[in-house]
Amino acid sequence: MTLRSVVQGIGHYLPDRIVPNSEFEKTLETSDEWIRTRSGIERRHFAADGQPTSDLAVRAARAALTNAGLVADDIDGIVVATSTPDLTFPSVATMVQKELGMTRGFGFDIQAVCAGFIYALTTANALILSGQAQRVLVIGAETFSRIMDWTDRSTCVLFGDGAGALVLAAEEGTGTSADRGILSSDLNSDGRYRDMLYVDGGVSTTGEAGKLRMQGNPLFRQAVEKLASTAEAALEKIGLTGADVDWIVPHQANIRIIQGTAKKLGLPMDRVIVTVQDHGNTSAASIPLALSVGVASGKIKQGDLLLAEAIGGGLAWGAVALRW
Repeated sequence: MTLRSVVQGIGHYLPDRIVPNSEFEKTLETSDEWIRTRSGIERRHFAADGQPTSDLAVRAARAALTNAGLVADDIDGIVVATSTPDLTFPSVATMVQKELGMTRGFGFDIQAVCAGFIYALTTANALILSGQAQRVLVIGAETFSRIMDWTDRSTCVLFGDGAGALVLAAEEGTGTSADRGILSSDLNSDGRYRDMLYVDGGVSTTGEAGKLRMQGNPLFRQAVEKLASTAEAALEKIGLTGADVDWIVPHQANIRIIQGTAKKLGLPMDRVIVTVQDHGNTSAASIPLALSVGVASGKIKQGDLLLAEAIGGGLAWGAVALRW
């Protein structure tokens, strides 16, 4: 018998406020065409005033539990990937635990910026395979609108807010790549690239949250190369190639990065789940949002082999191969 972590349910939440590209034309020297041409983004969602990351996470979690036909106390643990927590501490996960009425188990956050959900999935999978948990709620939730420099047109037009969640559960498999669930993962980081994407504040430095800073062109080059290599590494671990993949579910940062990575993997864009046009870059929330939209649209079906990959500040990057 081989134990697998299988997705039992998925859901997402997007704040009510939709911000089209045209809204930035009022305050910045930019245009809808400029933003769309360089990023593929047409609109994004922003959280309401007073609406914290935990609220988005709770709503996505409830949707995933409903989709799975479960209640909060069916869950053993909560892992939240976020770089925009409500508070320095306690964790967003414990806030979600409280709001769900979950009276048992554990919760903690993971911070790997845009790669956070890949790291969270890998961690939740390890908890299940080690016997620490039978079911884990994995959430990616962000309010990046709170750390934008609204005078920097190269960054503030790229990001949005949202949350996605899924339930991973222990199930028996055959030990082959035909099994449902997480089949492999590949995690990487390299702190030498820190200055390509970072926030210029923090508890032990400025004492403030800070604003996002990014070196776009160097980051683009690193992203395409590293996303393709980590995706290939995850597939190699299970003896598969890009030709075996039904859907790439990439971090939704930039359409050109998504296209470049798909090309390196030898896959056409009609086998890529793309939501960047509607959500912008939602950091750790982007992959679970894309997964949820892909399932709801009928594209992703049970038995499909998915390849999820992401890169973010750190730099941190990774990939997960799973069968739906």
